[in-house]
Amino acid sequence: MARNLSSARARIAFVHDVAMAAVSFPLALYLRVGIEDFQWYAGQFLLEGTAIFACVAGLTFWFMRLYRGVWRYASLDDLIAIAKSVTLAILIFLPIMFVLTRLEDMPRAMLVINWLLLIALLGGSRIVYRLVKDRRFDTMLRREDRRRVPILLVGAGDGAAMFLRALAGEGGGSYRVVGIVDDVGSRVGRKIHGIEVIGHLDELEAVMRHLKSLGNAPHRIVITKQALDSALVRRLLERAEGLGVPIGRVPNLTSLMAAEQDGFEVKPIAVEDLLGRPQTVLDRAAMQALIEGRRVLVTGAGGTIGRELVRQIADCAPAHMTLLDSGEFNLYEADLELSERHGEIDRRAILADVRDRARIDAVFADTAPELVFHAAALKHVPVVEAHPEEGVLTNVIGTRNVADAARRHSVVAMVLISTDKAVNPTSLMGASKRLAESYCQALDVGGAGDDAATRFVTVRFGNVLGSTGSVVPLFERQLKAGGPLTVTHPEVKRYFMTVREAVELVLQASALGSRAGTGGTDGTDGTDGTDGEIFVLDMGEPVPIQGLARQMIRLAGLRPDEDVEIVYTGLRPGEKLNEELLHDAESLKPTEIAGILRAAPRSADHAILSRALDELESLARAGQRDELLARLARLVAEYRTDGDRAATGAAGVATGADDTG
Repeated sequence: MARNLSSARARIAFVHDVAMAAVSFPLALYLRVGIEDFQWYAGQFLLEGTAIFACVAGLTFWFMRLYRGVWRYASLDDLIAIAKSVTLAILIFLPIMFVLTRLEDMPRAMLVINWLLLIALLGGSRIVYRLVKDRRFDTMLRREDRRRVPILLVGAGDGAAMFLRALAGEGGGSYRVVGIVDDVGSRVGRKIHGIEVIGHLDELEAVMRHLKSLGNAPHRIVITKQALDSALVRRLLERAEGLGVPIGRVPNLTSLMAAEQDGFEVKPIAVEDLLGRPQTVLDRAAMQALIEGRRVLVTGAGGTIGRELVRQIADCAPAHMTLLDSGEFNLYEADLELSERHGEIDRRAILADVRDRARIDAVFADTAPELVFHAAALKHVPVVEAHPEEGVLTNVIGTRNVADAARRHSVVAMVLISTDKAVNPTSLMGASKRLAESYCQALDVGGAGDDAATRFVTVRFGNVLGSTGSVVPLFERQLKAGGPLTVTHPEVKRYFMTVREAVELVLQASALGSRAGTGGTDGTDGTDGTDGEIFVLDMGEPVPIQGLARQMIRLAGLRPDEDVEIVYTGLRPGEKLNEELLHDAESLKPTEIAGILRAAPRSADHAILSRALDELESLARAGQRDELLARLARLVAEYRTDGDRAATGAAGVATGADDTG
């Protein structure tokens, strides 16, 4: 808020403007009297007049803070400010020169020419600079309407400039920007499209008080950065709660570009913005090469992960897509969306259950997939805990059916979508997914050294925001009902990522895994550690669920524990306080992609494991629950439950021990 010349760019702008004033004075005289009389007039007053005018102009520009406009975003508001400053400089200069020279030898019309010339010099340089940067003109007429919602912008960069540009159109009629705060101090005190950067982000409370004293209290704080820093968002959310002001974010760039025609609204902050995850640089060429021109099958295509897999795979131009799901409506919706997004892709939607071995084999024979993405699973921990037979049949036997069919029909690669709950599992869901991992690892190791063998790639990650059974949709429903929000335990934490990011990394890991392990990377038989590995997605830091609940309450414009209560219900059967992405026996190795790591395999002998799964399937189909649980505990030695059902288990097949059943 200080009126100073602290930044280098402001000083350069100020020196430029004073220099233009010094140039404009003799140039105006030359244009008025011509070359013949210029020397005579120059000898009378030119040197003194130029010096005085430059000083007057400099003081006027400083007083009017003309140097604070950001040239990168020069607009009509800046030209108006220039015209006002130049007019004031001329009006101050005129009486000074009258006192000194009585204006006896100065042509009066020269001052009019000087006024026009200096406006052109100051405004022209700004316009040229803007044209070099943007290569376009934009109309910037703005009429303030006090009925518009007053908002305070956070961020003084391109996002703020584009937002203000969009506000100038008819589509931005809902908002009135009363100021900008920035997290970098170099632009404080300057202007973007006539709107002042009135303080540093650390001064937010002081800025709010200042605006309130002027009768301009903002009703909302709006973040203008497209790539949001989650730590910044969380900090702003807490401070905005104390100020009693909701926060939002500007729409995406595409929406802003179309704002004049279609209008736009400030978006609420989404829970995804609070995750704090860095953007991973992906090898999209490798992902495209993996999928383009190939026949792809996605199981569980109607689920959250499956639907996103279908979307992103379709974007990579496969030759054919088979969508498989046991849920009729989910399958219908996934197929309908694919037809609308990529109607040119040859596709089939097949209603089938992965637990039906003969049906799955027939599907593979009929559709001849080259790549298989296996997302079908029962994932809701309490539900699977209550129905262990169903969890085993879908997650274990269903995975085996798909994997065996992939191998029989010479699929290039099968990708298993796994979960962090498979690490040191305390739930049926986690234990069943660990067995699924083990089976695919055993098949992958079994094909080591055979270039024609199907690759089996396992990708493990944590919770997906907004997925079926996720805590976020639950909190949203509870908020709509007025609360309370239910959290199992004050200290429970979970890993989260967005569904889009999860699937992007799954495809990236698939590209890495499909070209690894077809022989040893060191010229050996492929047993150098590349086969049977699990690709683990870097989930960042675990998120406290209690904190997530509080943040979602704040995002709704409410106050935790006052407007909405948080109730602790206790851990449910099979749940852990903290999830893990790695077992102690799995050592990590980096990959060339920063967000993906390789975990060393803990694989079992395929023949032994296959016989054990035959018995497990028989117990599940016969409904022999106690025997099923005891057998599962032996197969996954690290499996522990509240009743410590695994305590009697010997070294399990899933960790590589010999178990003949």
